[in-house]
Amino acid sequence: MLRHILRAALRKPQIHPPWNPKSNSTVPSISAFDHNHFCYFSSKSNLAKAKKTDPKSKKKSTNEATADSSATDVVDAAFFDDGAKRVRHLMEDEKDPSLDVGPNGRPLFTSTPSLSQLTRKDTCTYFKFSEEGLNGALPEGLPKGMAKEFEDSMRRAVLVRQSFLDLRDNFRRIVDTHPLSSGGKDPKVRKQIVLDGPVSCGKSITLAMLVHWARDEGWLVFYVPRGREWTHGGFFYKHPETGLWDTPVQAENILKDFLKYNDPILKKLPCHIFDPVPLGEGAGVGWMKGVDSMAVPEGSTLYDLIQIGIKLTHAAVGVVVRLRKELSLVKDIPVLIAIDQYNNWFTFSEYEEPVTIRSCRPIHARELATLESCVKTCLMFL
Repeated sequence: MLRHILRAALRKPQIHPPWNPKSNSTVPSISAFDHNHFCYFSSKSNLAKAKKTDPKSKKKSTNEATADSSATDVVDAAFFDDGAKRVRHLMEDEKDPSLDVGPNGRPLFTSTPSLSQLTRKDTCTYFKFSEEGLNGALPEGLPKGMAKEFEDSMRRAVLVRQSFLDLRDNFRRIVDTHPLSSGGKDPKVRKQIVLDGPVSCGKSITLAMLVHWARDEGWLVFYVPRGREWTHGGFFYKHPETGLWDTPVQAENILKDFLKYNDPILKKLPCHIFDPVPLGEGAGVGWMKGVDSMAVPEGSTLYDLIQIGIKLTHAAVGVVVRLRKELSLVKDIPVLIAIDQYNNWFTFSEYEEPVTIRSCRPIHARELATLESCVKTCLMFL
C-alpha cells in the first residue's frame, strides 16, 4: 500500500489539451493528485478475517496503517508546498510585463479598469478582480463556476467573452434613451433572457459579471447565485388558502441576502402596496393564534417591508411574494433580477407530500409559493 501511494505521488499530473481562446469554455487547468482515490475500504469478508487474526498480525496491520497515514501526510504536504510555490511564482510573474503575452502577441490581461468600459478589443483577454471589489459587489457569494475558476487558476481573473459584452449592452440600452448607432437600427432590446449552454461553458460567470456591472452602475439587483437552495432543505407547509407550499426558512434567507448589498437603496424606496401581508405557518413554531395577517404601516419603505419578513417567520413567505410585486412597481431606479441555477425551478423539489401510509407524492417546484411568485417576473435568468 505504501509503495503504491508513493509511486502514484511521483507520477506527473495530466495536462488537458491546449486551450482555444475563441472557444466558450472555461480555462482548463492541470489536474492535481488527490489522495482520496487511494482510501481503503474493507469488505465484510475482510473484516471477518481480520477478527480471527492473532495479536501479532493486528500489531503488524496497525504499523502498516500508521505508515500509510504518514505517507499520505507527506504527499499532502508536498502538494501544499507546490501550491504555495505556484502562488509565489504567479505573483512574481505579474511584476514582469514581458510575460503578459497572449494569442497573436496581444496582452493576456486587459488594462481596462472596469466592466463598464470593456469593448470588443478586450475580448479573449482576462479581466482582473480585486478581492475587496468582489466581496463588495457580490456579497451573496460567488457562483460555483466562478469560485472553481479562481481556485484552478489561482487568480481572481475571468475571460472577457463577446457574449458578456452583448448581454451588458442589451441591458444598457434599456435605460439609455440615446441610440448607439449613427446610421442603421439598433439591435432589439430584450428584457427577458435565458442563458443556455453546456455545463461549465461560462453561464454563471457571465451572469455574475452582469450583476457586478449593474451594481456598479447603480441598479437595484435581486441576485440569486444558488437557485437550487430555494427548492431544498428547511421546513415546508401547505397553505390552506393559496394551496401552495410555504418554505419559511428559504424565504428568510432570500430576504437577508437581498439586504446584503441593497440595504442603502431599499431605505430610500417607498412601498406602493399597503395591503396586509398574509401570514403562514412559522418555521417549526406552527401558526400564530388569532392573527392571519400583518399590517404594513403607511410611509413604509422596502427596507421596512423586508424587516417584517426577517423578524417574523410567519410573514417571511408573504413578504417575498409582496416584494416581487413591489419590485415591478419601482420606477426611480433600474431593476435587474438575476437567477442562477434557474433550471431547478422547473423540476421536482426535495419535498414530498404524504399520500398514503406507504407512499408520498413529490412536490414540483412550481407548487412552492416563493417560486410561483418570482418565475413570472424575472428580468434576467439562467
